[in-house]
Amino acid sequence: MDEQARVAAFLDDNDMRAPPANRVLDLASEVGELAKNVNESTDYGAGAGADVERDELGDALFCLLALADELDYDAGAALDEALAKYEDRLAESGSAGSGE
Repeated sequence: MDEQARVAAFLDDNDMRAPPANRVLDLASEVGELAKNVNESTDYGAGAGADVERDELGDALFCLLALADELDYDAGAALDEALAKYEDRLAESGSAGSGE
C-alpha cells in the first residue's frame, strides 16, 4: 500500500519510530477524536447527520498505517484478508458481522 510506505518514510525522516503499544494508544486517541466529532455533531446521538472532520480521519489513518508498519504488517494485505472474511460471512450468514 503506497500510503503505508509514505507513512513509513515520514516516520523515518522525522525520527518518529515508536513501539506498537504506543501506536495503539495513539490510534485509540485519534478514534476518540472521531467519536467526539460524532457525539457533538449529533447532540450525543439525539440527532442525525454525524459529521467527522476530514483531518481527524486522516490522523486516525496515519496512526493505523504507522501501527501496521511498526508491526511489519502489510496494511493492504490485511485489508484484503478482512474483505475476504466479510465476503465469506455474507455468503454464509447474510451478514458481514461476526455475530459475537
